[in-house]
Amino acid sequence: MLELGILADDLTGGMMAASLLEAEGIRCPLVSSVEALANIDPTTAEAVVVARKIRLIDPELAIAEAKQVVAGMQQLGIQRFYYKYCATFDCTDRGNIGPVSLAMLEAAGASRTLFCPAFPRHTVTVFQGRMFIGATPLGDSFKKHDPVTPMLNSNLLEVLQPQTAEKVGLIPHNVLVSGVPAVNELLAKDGAPRFFIVDSADDMDLERICEFALDWPLTTGADALPVFLSRAWRRRNGVVSDAAQKTVLAPSPGREAVIAGSCAGPTLRQIECFAAQHPVFHVDLLKVDDADAYAAQIMDWVEAQPADQPVAIATSADVAGVAQSQDVLGRDGAASLADNIIGRVAQGLFAKGFRKFVVAGGETSGQVINSLGIAQVEVSAFDELGGGYCHQVLPEPVSFVLKAGALGKEDFFFRALERMRLAEQN
Repeated sequence: MLELGILADDLTGGMMAASLLEAEGIRCPLVSSVEALANIDPTTAEAVVVARKIRLIDPELAIAEAKQVVAGMQQLGIQRFYYKYCATFDCTDRGNIGPVSLAMLEAAGASRTLFCPAFPRHTVTVFQGRMFIGATPLGDSFKKHDPVTPMLNSNLLEVLQPQTAEKVGLIPHNVLVSGVPAVNELLAKDGAPRFFIVDSADDMDLERICEFALDWPLTTGADALPVFLSRAWRRRNGVVSDAAQKTVLAPSPGREAVIAGSCAGPTLRQIECFAAQHPVFHVDLLKVDDADAYAAQIMDWVEAQPADQPVAIATSADVAGVAQSQDVLGRDGAASLADNIIGRVAQGLFAKGFRKFVVAGGETSGQVINSLGIAQVEVSAFDELGGGYCHQVLPEPVSFVLKAGALGKEDFFFRALERMRLAEQN
């Protein structure tokens, strides 16, 4: 029975949510469109993720997508929904966390929802409505340098409020730890808002949230909360998982490529580590006069590399490089041009027989998956690859390891490629 339908606002976030559930023994396929939901078998899956590239699109378009996703999931009999966004609450004053949440709230027939971006496993916590990454407030962290969604304010109520006409409230830690009656009393007050940021400092807080919100039609947050929701519904239903965790998927014979678009520090270090052994093409957006011609130039470069080696193409840049590109092209212009080139490169690599891809960056991953027309993938259980390993069976095998920009050790690209090679040895 399908217990939970998740809409993720980018591919890497959706992959991580699905893989964390797979690690719990929850069969959770991932699709990239509403239409692909028709291929989901509700007798074998307990959850499903629809991953869409909606974090930065026009809010009206994001609202329309959210309504379509909820309607598609309702046709499968799903009654509980989850909106998955980045653990660092990546957004702008326009959205899309607020607009999408409201659209899903209304489509699901819910009276209220909560926002729980905490991911304690990765040191992302919320206290008194303020987000911390480790001991550092969000607004003082590396996220203040994000080239697209710089997060300058640690107060999530203040971040969310400009995005919605709904009043944003807080379920503070002292109320949360006092138990369900205290939370319900807060929710029942006259004039209580429909949107609540909820404090969550550790895994026990996530368990407390499930005690009062398990059957809410809509909850929202990062990757962690669905795991605790799944444990709670299985515990209530007396279900014991006997499903084996999948860490090696089916093989995808073909060449290997890394595509990097993230400008986060870990990704930059991973590119540098990879470049010590393999060829890397560094895209210079300021030298692009024609995207088609530039992509063709990259393909000529790929053709000149040894066929028995992986290659990498990177639009990633450090803070200074990002600033320089944005000064000339504008923030949206630089992002759009990078996406355009990445999409054309992905298609060109596939045409040349590349079937194993490591992709760095949430927006970049969405662009690659969409450009290649990937509709549905099987997802491996969460492990050292950060939940990004997945495989398309039809119409022909192709494998990916998709990663959020800020995750992974320096040798991540090597580990990811080795995992996909391992599939051909089994």
